[in-house]
Amino acid sequence: MMTSPDVYIGKTVKMSGSFAVYHDEASDKYYFACIIKDATACCSQGIEFVLRGEYAYPDDYPPVGSDITVTGVFDTYTEGDNMYCTLKEAVMED
Repeated sequence: MMTSPDVYIGKTVKMSGSFAVYHDEASDKYYFACIIKDATACCSQGIEFVLRGEYAYPDDYPPVGSDITVTGVFDTYTEGDNMYCTLKEAVMED
């Protein structure tokens, strides 16, 4: 997905991993991700997600490091010179 993202755009993706958050001080924007470890747990890859609806951080999100499952529509976007992968319209299971 990360090496050939165009193949997955528009597809529904379900992933389970650890909840992570990054706060960009310059833009005061929060980015949320599901971090997935590989089979040997030596490496990890994160995919950003944007929940469907209105949510406020930290009130509506689990603690950092919590196990989560997120389902959303795979997409990409560009900020500056960089392209990022995301799950939009995502739903987080309890």
